[in-house]
Amino acid sequence: MKEKLIINKKSLKGEDGYKTFSIRIRDDTVANLDKLSQETNRSRNELINILLDYAIENSEVK
Repeated sequence: MKEKLIINKKSLKGEDGYKTFSIRIRDDTVANLDKLSQETNRSRNELINILLDYAIENSEVK
């Protein structure tokens, strides 16, 4: 008897703890992100998350 192929349900968008949205960003910022991305072997998305987390944790409201 053949084994059955088991296909698990795919998680719906947003259930992975991430939200998708768009932002406007200056060309020079994109260029800097791309440079940093090449130097670190990380994606733009990964770098943006790292940089945003750092900025939020190190921000102070006065």
